[in-house]
Amino acid sequence: MTTSWIDVGAVTDVPPRGSRVVKEAGGDIAVFRTANDRIFALRDRCPHLGGPLSQGIVHDTGVTCPLHNWVIDLETGQARGADEGCAGVIPARIEDGRIHLLLDREG
Repeated sequence: MTTSWIDVGAVTDVPPRGSRVVKEAGGDIAVFRTANDRIFALRDRCPHLGGPLSQGIVHDTGVTCPLHNWVIDLETGQARGADEGCAGVIPARIEDGRIHLLLDREG
């Protein structure tokens, strides 16, 4: 298994303050775009009860889970406030207007 940067789409494919889902064998990945065009990627499961973070509300550098309002930090994947848990961060970068995620691939 090798780890490499994989192109998953254009920055403009993700709406500002929104997300899109990248389907992976190891589980879905939520790719988020903030109001100032920063890109983040997390496992698409809230650490609380597994809610789909991709369906949450993006604000600043956080996303609010649609199930029970846990706020997850997009930079660290950690729950904010008194809540505890981590969604799992996937390294992301922008190159020539394209989003790349650092993912494991067989090869």
